[in-house]
Amino acid sequence: MKFGVNTLLWTAGFDRSHLELLPRLKEQGFDGVEIATFRFDGFPAQDIRRALDDCGLERTFCSALTGELSLVSDDAKIRQRALDFVRQGIETAAELGASVMVGPYCAPVGQLLGRRRTADEWSRAVEGLRSLGETLDACRVTLAVEPLNRFETYFLNTAADAVALCEEVGHPRVGVLFDTFHANIEEKDIAAACRSLGRHLKHVHACENDRGIPGSGHVEWPAVFAALGALGYDGWLVIESFGFGIPEIAAAACIWRDLAPSPEAIAFDGLRFLRQQASLGAQASA
Repeated sequence: MKFGVNTLLWTAGFDRSHLELLPRLKEQGFDGVEIATFRFDGFPAQDIRRALDDCGLERTFCSALTGELSLVSDDAKIRQRALDFVRQGIETAAELGASVMVGPYCAPVGQLLGRRRTADEWSRAVEGLRSLGETLDACRVTLAVEPLNRFETYFLNTAADAVALCEEVGHPRVGVLFDTFHANIEEKDIAAACRSLGRHLKHVHACENDRGIPGSGHVEWPAVFAALGALGYDGWLVIESFGFGIPEIAAAACIWRDLAPSPEAIAFDGLRFLRQQASLGAQASA
């Protein structure tokens, strides 16, 4: 298993001005960094790739559908813009040297229509994700689609629905990002939900129930690691939280207080805790 951290802890859009962060993350023991951005035009992928390589850090890539970008809209032009955006993101991930791109890629984050999803919307999501297969294959990138909690989307909330979506899409490079923060809200049993993903599990966000330091809340981490062990999961475990001093991030994620003494505490203390849990889980299964 490899351990990473998402750059949304420090910035809403990673660029050249944040490269000085990378050596610190390497020094603290991270295997890689999850680079996050919501704009691909002008994104300095090659410069960031070189800086990551120089530090000996691997990388994953993170974005999301926001605003009016939607694969499930009844407006074909909106759906096409969303597909163009995701395709550009996949190509940017490949340019960065990332083999996985993660995030919510069906309906835009924060869109709540006061109703549940429709069968037509579901079909549009399946069709849209399926159409990305050729780009994913050409770029050798896996797309890990993220279920969000009910307060952030009406469209995809549970592991069971994420499995159903992947089964219908039917492409090996389209899978699921499992996020313990969202699962803590939506699932009856976080570990059981994780296990239910089976071969569709492509990425994990290790987040405490309040987005604070992993291990400081009530997520049942031993059970989560046991579930990952049962699946033989050896991919990325990435700490994702959000910079509580960044206005646009705080507003989007509804963070109205400090989650920890500093973003670094979430990252560095969280990494030590997660590595300890992974080690304990490995000993228990030996």
